[in-house]
Amino acid sequence: MSRTTRTRLRLGVTATALLTATALVPAPAHAEAVTDYAITLDPSARGATIDDTMYGVFFEDINRAADGGLYAELVQNRSFEYSTADNGSYTPLTSWTAEGAAEVVNDAGRLNERNRHYLSLGAGSSVTNAGYNTGIRVEQGKRYDFSVWARAEAGTTLTVTLKDAAGPLATARQVAAKGGWRKYTAAFTATRTSSRGRLAVASTNAAALDMVSLFPRDTYRNQPNGLRKDLAEKIAALRPAFVRFPGGCLVNTGSMEDYSEASGWQRQRAYQWKDTVGPVEERATNANFWGYNQSYGLGYYEYFRFAEDIGAMPLPVVPALVTGCGQNRATDDEALLERHIQDTLDLIEFANGPATSTWGKVRARMGHPRPFGLTHIAVGNEENLPEEFFARFQRFRAAIEAKHPQITVVSNSGPDDSGTTFDTAWRLNREGGVDMVDEHYYNSPQWFLQNNDRYDSYDRQGPKVFLGEYASQGNAWKNALAEAAYMTGLERNADVVKLASYAPLLANEDYVQWSPDMIWFNNHASWGSANYEVQKLFMNNTGDRVIPSTATGTPDVSGPITGAVGLSTWATSAAYDDVRVTAADGSTLLGDDFSGDASQWTHRGAGAWSVQDGAYVQSDAAAENTLVTAGDPAWHDYDLRVRATKRSGKEGFLVAFGVKDTGNYYWWNLGGWNNTRSAVEQAVDGGKSTLVSKAGSIETGRAYDIHVKVRGRQVTLYLDGQEWGSFTDDKPAEPFRQVVTEDARTGDLIVKVVNAQDAAARTAIDLGGAKVASRARVTTLAADADAVNTETDTPVTPVTSTFSGVAERFTYTFPANSVTFLRIRQR
Repeated sequence: MSRTTRTRLRLGVTATALLTATALVPAPAHAEAVTDYAITLDPSARGATIDDTMYGVFFEDINRAADGGLYAELVQNRSFEYSTADNGSYTPLTSWTAEGAAEVVNDAGRLNERNRHYLSLGAGSSVTNAGYNTGIRVEQGKRYDFSVWARAEAGTTLTVTLKDAAGPLATARQVAAKGGWRKYTAAFTATRTSSRGRLAVASTNAAALDMVSLFPRDTYRNQPNGLRKDLAEKIAALRPAFVRFPGGCLVNTGSMEDYSEASGWQRQRAYQWKDTVGPVEERATNANFWGYNQSYGLGYYEYFRFAEDIGAMPLPVVPALVTGCGQNRATDDEALLERHIQDTLDLIEFANGPATSTWGKVRARMGHPRPFGLTHIAVGNEENLPEEFFARFQRFRAAIEAKHPQITVVSNSGPDDSGTTFDTAWRLNREGGVDMVDEHYYNSPQWFLQNNDRYDSYDRQGPKVFLGEYASQGNAWKNALAEAAYMTGLERNADVVKLASYAPLLANEDYVQWSPDMIWFNNHASWGSANYEVQKLFMNNTGDRVIPSTATGTPDVSGPITGAVGLSTWATSAAYDDVRVTAADGSTLLGDDFSGDASQWTHRGAGAWSVQDGAYVQSDAAAENTLVTAGDPAWHDYDLRVRATKRSGKEGFLVAFGVKDTGNYYWWNLGGWNNTRSAVEQAVDGGKSTLVSKAGSIETGRAYDIHVKVRGRQVTLYLDGQEWGSFTDDKPAEPFRQVVTEDARTGDLIVKVVNAQDAAARTAIDLGGAKVASRARVTTLAADADAVNTETDTPVTPVTSTFSGVAERFTYTFPANSVTFLRIRQR
């Protein structure tokens, strides 16, 4: 972020600085632009202790993070369980092609009761699997393990081939199968490298097939039913202190019933841990909230095992029987609630119980007789019904604490950083004496720069904070810079913020439901985003206690909120009428009753707008972000009035003000989030932040009078003549942030500085009398603000160097748009 006003400090301190480069530190983007700062340490003061569990990762199966991602299985739809319940375009043969007679069957001849479907393959017929992305990835010289469950009463020979359009990728294998269901295996060594492979299985005689599988032999730590090595290694390189899993919206959406005949074999269920353990061929299938199928090959046992392999604390999340993520329903079935509470107690036994216990025995049979050492468990995720959630949470907590008092039970505060749900949830958590509260928010880079002090004012005696999900709505370097600036505030408040994890963790580039994401991949490569590099730098250089420090700020002159006005909808058809914009003195800036045309308006989004019966109507009830704008971007201090009527659809109205362009505006979102709440959102460079939020909905067919009053940087909102809320947007987006920690093992001071602007930051650093060596090890991340890491280009990469010039007082120039860590040895 560039600054037009600079501060010049007259410093009586000079230092001779020499960069002894192991690699050159990037030069500032604009070498002539320099802003002066000062950082002062107070080593004699006592800062917060930073727990070893400070930073971790959150894994949710979104963006094909599990099947087709971290789970190393190369065959898609290996068990023929795909269904329209998962995705409207799915069939049981999705990802398969057949030659001859091939039919997916659901009858008593199945492999087992929980694996409902299998393939009936006719004599002389074959099926071919396309894998994920462009196909099955194999590498020359690498080994691959094939397996299949087959039933062939009269006997058959299965011919298994790996090939691509150019020909064979390995020598074909033949497997003789006869009799009832049995597992058959074969091994391949790839003769060529290809990312477009196909796996084919042909049968000489009639046969039934299920669980057609191909795994790379080289999984992470060579574990059976294992993980894709490059992805697991990238996660391990972060050195996360915990792994939160499995969700997310997977946990608190869908039916809370089990997968059984009694429940009608429900296919859209909340994630329930018992579905995901035991032999893979006996695990239930389920629809994924994000629009595809979950095989549960990657299940609770594998999550626990992975956490142990990377030295991380497992932190599972279980359903609280209150749905969220737009569903917002509370389950009142007492027997079902009791069953889920018992399932949670059984989960603790699975993780911690002796191998002789009921569920410890299941763990031991899976290959891990020793307990996993579970210490934390979260109940619920982002529930929008705080009263209903907390009543059920208390039931879970009481049962867990009665039997396992050593377990920390984590609550949550809903899906936002503020608002009615957030405030109510926090009140209930405080009154209930909860140990830890999970906060989630996804906001613009500006919000993160503005809210570095968020936790400064939190009650030191109240519940601790688990920041379980956060991100700044983008994978550009400017997003990662804003997150880095925010993380300095997390560390400064480590006595309150005990755990923090960026989200989401993984994204397959061909199956994206949510962006940004920390690690991106396809079927043959993976790469860390700019955000990944920031997380890795902080996780690998956390320190054990904060050394109190202060820094000068960046001058920032804020004028009034300026901008045009706009109307929009989201998955809704609505009619707008009688739009009036008046200046503070009462003069008219815009008036439109749509008695003629809509020539004053510019259509900038999706949807279908037209004048109908004296109103401006957006008629496409499926279109999202249908923005139309009118007026002058220089307008300020005005009143916007409009009458709005919902005609059909999922949500309500979007009334915009302060519109500069399609990526920078404010809008009042009335009846958003599937018509469950209303909020004012601010968009900055396309990233949105919520400024004020309340529960509420919009009725279809009813006319609403909407009034937005803008004065300076204060905005007051009225609905049907009653004040709905107000806010003042006057927090500076400070681009220069720092925190200093001490590494107890090495004695190093770790000076962490974020300079999120287009000017270098020449900084006088006063170590407060600390006795230090003259050299510092420096790690720098610096790039253009809009830089994005990709498979073929990683402009955001750490650069290491040595700085010789450290003293009790010295000067260091931090590059523009940079994150810099100085590790200074104390003497």
